[in-house]
Amino acid sequence: MLKNLRGLFSRDLSIDLGTANTLIFVRDEGIVLNEHSVVAIRTNENRSSIAAVGHYAKRMLGRTPGSISA
Repeated sequence: MLKNLRGLFSRDLSIDLGTANTLIFVRDEGIVLNEHSVVAIRTNENRSSIAAVGHYAKRMLGRTPGSISA
């Protein structure tokens, strides 16, 4: 009984944190996320924040000002 009830509120998924891409696979749906494994960080006066992730961060590689690193 508990096993059947638990199935109503959960989904099986797999996460692949690869070097180049991050993939999320959900059973019965397939790959639901395929994104570049890149994060661009903005640093201002001892504070850091996320400027972009995935595809947008990869596009910033080599094109960012000194306050942003990807």
